[in-house]
Amino acid sequence: MKLSLFKNILLLSVIGVFLSSCNKDEALPAIDPTSNAAVNRWIIDIMDEVYYWLGDLGTPISEDADPEDYFEALLFRPTDRFSVIYPDYQELINSLNGISLETGYEFILYRESASSDKVFAEITYIKKNSPASAVDLKRGDRIRSINGTLFTVDNFRDVLGLTESTHSLEYTRYDEASNQFVEKPSVTLTPIQLSEDPNFLDTIYTINNEKIGYVIYHFFTPGPGNGSTQFDNEMDAIFGKFKSESIDHLIVDLRYNGGGFVSSAVNLASLIGPGVSTTDIFSKTKYNSFIAEQIPELRDVKTTFKAKAENLGNTLDGNRVYILTSNRTASASELIINGLKPYMDVFLIGNTTTGKNVGSIPFEDEDNPDNKYGILPIVTQSFNSLDQSDYTTGFNPNVVALESAELLLPLGDINEQLLRKAITQITGTTPSGRILKSERLDVASSLDHKIRTGRMIENTIIK
Repeated sequence: MKLSLFKNILLLSVIGVFLSSCNKDEALPAIDPTSNAAVNRWIIDIMDEVYYWLGDLGTPISEDADPEDYFEALLFRPTDRFSVIYPDYQELINSLNGISLETGYEFILYRESASSDKVFAEITYIKKNSPASAVDLKRGDRIRSINGTLFTVDNFRDVLGLTESTHSLEYTRYDEASNQFVEKPSVTLTPIQLSEDPNFLDTIYTINNEKIGYVIYHFFTPGPGNGSTQFDNEMDAIFGKFKSESIDHLIVDLRYNGGGFVSSAVNLASLIGPGVSTTDIFSKTKYNSFIAEQIPELRDVKTTFKAKAENLGNTLDGNRVYILTSNRTASASELIINGLKPYMDVFLIGNTTTGKNVGSIPFEDEDNPDNKYGILPIVTQSFNSLDQSDYTTGFNPNVVALESAELLLPLGDINEQLLRKAITQITGTTPSGRILKSERLDVASSLDHKIRTGRMIENTIIK
């Protein structure tokens, strides 16, 4: 039914369309609710009303086709790089909230050199209270094989599939005394249903009499389940501490943050923006022409900042925030960058970001319990208060820093490459410490396969 997906507060605006579309649905012949056709009818009903590029919606293929093929045929490729379908809606929602079956380590896959077929997985971080945190694994360890199977450029995707069940890791660790990687005893890990806290680390450094607040945030979600605001509240507390300690500078580390819920992006931006209030616009949201025509409330959507007691105000030196980025910094992370730019100097350190200025909404088939699929179509495009949205190729850093250029140091270590670059910009002095160069070629990352990666999830208007 046209526009029946919208929340009750908008139903009066669309009742005419709602009634006319009922007649269309009633004319369709009955169908087996367990069939592909039932799933595909649901898909086209949604896409035909909310898809951002509605005028370029693809021609449906056979109604009996595999739902993933059917969904793909509708997408406006290559412009649409981000719309996706999942076979299990609940798994989709859990992942967006940081809940998944895993062992708790993330990594980047590197090719040893352009002429080598050898690939290794380098651990980027270990999650708290995970199976990986209970064994001797550290950031910077290099996994050579899983269950005895070595990584190569041809098989690494298949080998990574072994991590979905109990598996052993054969890995090495850099030994500074011998200046080489040495073998460590194999470890065995069993996945658990893990709820990850995106607030990974926060601290305050005092360097050259400058107080520097530093926070690592891995994805945007209010809390671990529906209605929870636990993680947003934790972020509020972090900024409350920063404010009480009167920090002079702020570094926000989003290098591994591929996105998430817009509401948490608004929450974080409201803590950072200099003295912003509920009258200041954080972002503007554009829907397709059909929605804009039928629902006046969605023609000119403006999202304002929140009033936060923990807001840092005008305390940051030079009205500047430092954001650490990578090529996997995406969607809601980029929304933060774009939304803050009209209000302050947003100084980027790292790599060019992904370039995603469009948002998704998760949909499930509430009328058919036999349809377990969930879809995340692109539904919106985001702009800042100056109507700027020109970052489809990503935001370029002010200072380039690639993790692939150095051996990894612990996150939070002032000599860790990206953090070191930020501290140098702030203080004019480079932290002392041994820097170990190590060029390697980025192939892929465990984060690339996270459902939340590259997602900007609108969770305030459409369900």
